[in-house]
Amino acid sequence: MIDDLFFIINTVFPVFLLVIVGIILKWKNIVDDNFVKITSQFVFMVSLPVLIFLKLYNVDLESTIDVKMITVVIGGIFIMYAISLFIAKRFKLKPENEGVFIQGSFRNNDAIVGLAIILRMFGTDALSKASFLLLFALPLYNLLGVISLTLPHRLSKNINLKKTVIEILANPFMISIILAIPFSVFQIELHGTIETTGNYIAQISLPLALIGIGSSINIKSIKEASGLAFGAPVLKNIVSPLVVISLCFMLDIFGQDLGILFIIFSAPTAIASFIMASSMKGNLKLAGNIVIISTLGSIFTMTFGLFCLRYFRII
Repeated sequence: MIDDLFFIINTVFPVFLLVIVGIILKWKNIVDDNFVKITSQFVFMVSLPVLIFLKLYNVDLESTIDVKMITVVIGGIFIMYAISLFIAKRFKLKPENEGVFIQGSFRNNDAIVGLAIILRMFGTDALSKASFLLLFALPLYNLLGVISLTLPHRLSKNINLKKTVIEILANPFMISIILAIPFSVFQIELHGTIETTGNYIAQISLPLALIGIGSSINIKSIKEASGLAFGAPVLKNIVSPLVVISLCFMLDIFGQDLGILFIIFSAPTAIASFIMASSMKGNLKLAGNIVIISTLGSIFTMTFGLFCLRYFRII
């Protein structure tokens, strides 16, 4: 039991310690908002897509594609969307709060926090499998995010489907996954110099992204957080992992694959939810607080969940 606990702590905590480092750096004014903006853009546009591409381009897609896992990802996202939508309607949330609450409850930060912990816990093969799952998760996040933020304002007629599809396909993560597929299928090798350079860029992506997350957190704002700001993280950090575990049991998914899916769905709310809310009439303060509380809370919920799964030899 103690060995299992220390294993999980040694796996999860280094990832979240980088988030804490970011909080401290911002608190000491070593970094500022401009640093967060620039590094976040670099990670989103360059380093993380390079990492995803390099982990996918030379893998055997037949061993990477798992229909059951894809089913769980798609099903889990839709179920969490439905649950959060039901709660939002049940409590008759204001339009500016409804979409933010819903999005904060189902949109996972699996591209940064999720991948970092999967890499730490299961290694590069698992990272490749998790990266491929993003091909199915990212479009759903974006599509359901747009729906969540527009329908409460009765702007559904103004949803530009063509624009939404273009934005989904233009996502750097999506581009890197799509580009990697022909390399994998036709076994195209990168020149050693290019691959080495790419690896240098990829190696800084997760540490820089995690520090950036920490630097963007404003601890003081938690004091003014509303009940909604705590409700969404409860759904995101506790209900979401329970839903995905149930789906895995139903589809007879255990071991490393269950662990990958658990980490994806127990990852905190994605910062992208705040960015989208800012451009679509959402409550920015609520969106920011959900990200903060979910991120800090996931340190404990993810650690506890992984410990239980490992202790009972489910993963």
